[in-house]
Amino acid sequence: MNSKKVSSPRETALVTGASSGIGADIARELAARKYDLVLTARRLDRLEALEAEIEAKHSVEVHTVAEDIGTTEGVLALIRRVDALGRDISFLVNNAGFGVYGDFLDNDDQRVAQMLQLNIATLTALTSHFGRGMRERGRGRILQVASVGAFQPSPYYAAYSATKAYVLFLSEAMHHELAGSGVTVTTLCPGLTATEFHEVAAHPKTGLVALTMMTSESVARIAVRSTLRGKAVVTPGFANQATGLFVKLIPRSLATALGGMLMRPPRAARDKPAAAAKAA
Repeated sequence: MNSKKVSSPRETALVTGASSGIGADIARELAARKYDLVLTARRLDRLEALEAEIEAKHSVEVHTVAEDIGTTEGVLALIRRVDALGRDISFLVNNAGFGVYGDFLDNDDQRVAQMLQLNIATLTALTSHFGRGMRERGRGRILQVASVGAFQPSPYYAAYSATKAYVLFLSEAMHHELAGSGVTVTTLCPGLTATEFHEVAAHPKTGLVALTMMTSESVARIAVRSTLRGKAVVTPGFANQATGLFVKLIPRSLATALGGMLMRPPRAARDKPAAAAKAA
């Protein structure tokens, strides 16, 4: 963590998974709105590069905390280090997460366990800790990054989609519980986005993926704007919104079958189990 003195009266946002993709672009969007930032991820070099970029462009304070929050120890260490800054977190962005692609029974068990820890347990712990502080102060925003995969079972992303359904249901329930408290919980459900997600998931990109993909900058802009407006759920992009509505109107069995057709691995990839992806 950098050691600069904290003196700013501005509000502070904590962004997890901030070293690339949607997380980095959400950090940029918040800095443009004059939030001071606490950025966390495992890759310190990328965090420091983003810190230098944002401070030079937006004149806000940026603190970097390199931690592996895919472990219980890492989450507790992050909480201690953020609390030690003496800054109230008024905007929490739970963006860190990854997917594992392929037939569930062929997935690497350890990799799936790591995904469950990060996508579910880490998000839950951070939401609980920083959400309590927001409720006590009577103000705050929580942005949870889920996926359109949360809307239905997703063959070949079975466990990943289940983790995102947890995020969506938890966050919608919290949004209701916190009504009138001054704290809102917004769930972002992006579709295909130009990030490192597919490489980490070991999912070969098809022509359809390339055609329907949104930029992380546009997703981040929609996410921050919707969170500041206090929306419960936001699905960026017309195609993703239409997909979300469509799967609500048809039988779940049909939605699952269609999802399986779209996500089915190429024949060459089906000849052997999907390899575990390198950690983000």
